[in-house]
Amino acid sequence: MIFDNQYIQERIKKTQTLREKGINPYSNQVKKGTSSAQFLNECAYVHDIDTDEMKKDKTKSYRLTGRLKFIRIMGKAAFAKIEDEDGLVQIYFNRDDLPEGYYNEVVKRLYEVGDIIEVKGYPFVTGTGELTLHCLEVNLVTKSISPLPEKFHGIQDQEIKYRQRYLDMIMDAEVTKRFKLRSKIVSGIRHFFEKKGFLEVETPMMHPILGGANAKPFTTHHNALGVDRFLRIAPELYLKQLITGGMDAVFEIGKNFRNEGIDATHNPEFTVIEFYWAYKTYIELMEVTEELFDYLFDTLELDRKLPYGDKEVNFATPFARVKWIDSIVEIGGVPREIAEDRDKGLAFLKENNLKYDENWTIGYVQAELFDEYVEAKLIDPTFIIDYPVDISPLARRSDTNPEIAERFEFFVAGAELANGFSELNDPIDQYKRFQAQVEAKELTGDDEAMHMDTNFVKALSYGMTPTAGEGIGIDRLVMMLTNQQTIRDVLLFPAMRPEAPVAEAPKVDPSTQCKKCGNDVAEELKPAKKGKGMFCIDGNACKTRASERT
Repeated sequence: MIFDNQYIQERIKKTQTLREKGINPYSNQVKKGTSSAQFLNECAYVHDIDTDEMKKDKTKSYRLTGRLKFIRIMGKAAFAKIEDEDGLVQIYFNRDDLPEGYYNEVVKRLYEVGDIIEVKGYPFVTGTGELTLHCLEVNLVTKSISPLPEKFHGIQDQEIKYRQRYLDMIMDAEVTKRFKLRSKIVSGIRHFFEKKGFLEVETPMMHPILGGANAKPFTTHHNALGVDRFLRIAPELYLKQLITGGMDAVFEIGKNFRNEGIDATHNPEFTVIEFYWAYKTYIELMEVTEELFDYLFDTLELDRKLPYGDKEVNFATPFARVKWIDSIVEIGGVPREIAEDRDKGLAFLKENNLKYDENWTIGYVQAELFDEYVEAKLIDPTFIIDYPVDISPLARRSDTNPEIAERFEFFVAGAELANGFSELNDPIDQYKRFQAQVEAKELTGDDEAMHMDTNFVKALSYGMTPTAGEGIGIDRLVMMLTNQQTIRDVLLFPAMRPEAPVAEAPKVDPSTQCKKCGNDVAEELKPAKKGKGMFCIDGNACKTRASERT
């Protein structure tokens, strides 16, 4: 049971005691108080008050609300710290300022770290120079029945941070700051494209046919229609249908789903922006990507040089542009005669014990060489351009070289961040590309190859304007801008395996359990006075266990 823990049981008892005293432990009529940032900013002047007595301003009154993160009882007075969305504020209260009996019977006995409280009072500066609120009123807003982790060590188990993100945020203000920045990044991206005249649209999450990318899908069943559906791996084909319909600039920010592995840069559910722009080419997409980064760095007030692990990434624009084949040769160190020849490249893969398939075309051979020898070396933002057509089934062929697609991928800190290209709008060529994907699937068993999408080909047959489109991975972008080496640290709720069932705790015999600390060792117990239960013989041990409880 979730509430079986003895410390939780003690707090539940205190909750009941509060109710018996006429105090609602879960009040719903309290409004948010002055923020900690506003209080600290507005009351900074108190430091400059010139007086012999302790610096204070009783003419100013503030009401603060927040979570109790620390409390130190000192006889008839106490110092504590409460935390709200903006940060911590120290508060002080004493017995004589509060209603008779409230300090001793409620604050000292029933308030605990983790509780959310409301305080009212005036600002003053302590002898150590800390701006503090002298409380004349203290009220409980919400009782916390689960104790917080010990503050000096925080949460040591990384899995708990992912499973209980709310607890991670309570214990570490930097985590909350990171996710606020993520929200600002998404908002900034949206604002940038809206200013450019793009329309934000929504397309289906459940697709009848796989399309838009090469990936393994999640499959579900649509009961009302009686058919299987695939959670979308990309919104591309729907967005391009909107271009065909006459929308010249569209974008969508949302989730994609790929039923593949989990690692530092991959999560099965991830967030992207895809945008499509009529009468533009992949060259202009690279230019607008640079504009987007300049806009984000300016509005977020970020340094153009940011740390990423043990590296430093320079985001100053313009970004480097390197041709696909040149990157394999010049950055990857693969001899050109091997990189440009299918059979030699295949033999090279075999000799170096790398992944290969005898049925691969030159593009797939080069893709393996790129993944192995180039990608990890692309630290500063780099556009790799002019990909082979056979691994770019939705991209437009180059007019000067029909074996090359007008496509780029954008890499930062050794990971792909974006993929963009001039869109293929020739319906006959698109049909043949889909057919090649189907044949490759049958020949190699590639379950990530695209399916034939006749509906999309039909849409192209009505005529789609020259168009360019791009997708940017928002999760990876946030990783780069917040110096996080794993994607789980930028997802509020990352995918996790189900927790193993917790073994049921053994039943405790109340007749052998210490009423004070909960210890259940019969030989160390003695009868309490007047026969009311049992208490530990070792009083010091009992005190220690009781303090651990709080």
